[in-house]
Amino acid sequence: MGSLARDKLIVALDVETAPRARELFSALRDVAAMFKIGMQLFTAVGPTIVHEIIDAGGRVFLDLKYHDIPNTVAAAGVEAARHGISIFNVHTSGGAEMMRRTAEAVAEVSAREDLVRPRIIGVTLLTSANARVLAEISVVKSPEQQVTALAQLAAASGLDGVVASPLEVAAVRAAVAKQDFLIVTPGVRPSGTKPNDQKRLMTPAEAIRAGSDYLVVGRPIIDAADPAEAARQIVKEMGEA
Repeated sequence: MGSLARDKLIVALDVETAPRARELFSALRDVAAMFKIGMQLFTAVGPTIVHEIIDAGGRVFLDLKYHDIPNTVAAAGVEAARHGISIFNVHTSGGAEMMRRTAEAVAEVSAREDLVRPRIIGVTLLTSANARVLAEISVVKSPEQQVTALAQLAAASGLDGVVASPLEVAAVRAAVAKQDFLIVTPGVRPSGTKPNDQKRLMTPAEAIRAGSDYLVVGRPIIDAADPAEAARQIVKEMGEA
């Protein structure tokens, strides 16, 4: 059970420097299935850290949330595939054509260049957003309705899954019949830890019971006095679920 739970944990390396990222990877590589490299670290040090982790046997979720015209996002997706990452994401609000062309371009270059095709997932609604934030941008749907609609669009556009908060996992499962549709879930906080800027969240056990495939956890692990022990406790809670 512990091994199965470990396979569902993605540690977010949301740090400022490559040395700190290397330190955390070394401490956590036997506890977590994958490591998320997002905008902060990638902007600070570039793709070198991606290759370091992959060359050392780690797996990378490249969390750059591509959102642009279809041609630009498709081209960026091709370059992401060439880096050897396992998962990358795009914003579903970029629309069906953007997602479809990205999926097609990545599949084509992966086959032509004998690459392992990364799985492409769509960001639905950031876990820092709630109904008030949706109203600010003139979206009249509830968070659950918005996430579900965007998940259906992602599936119809050929993506492999979505990023969604644990509160919407059950609704996405009910709305998307596509087999092996991934749900990657941020907004996870162990009991007793600070929510930070997350608004739609659950504990690790609750998220696993809801049906998440992967849990993305950052600050509760990387800010802990002992990151490896913090990660082990999260994996234990996931396993018990």
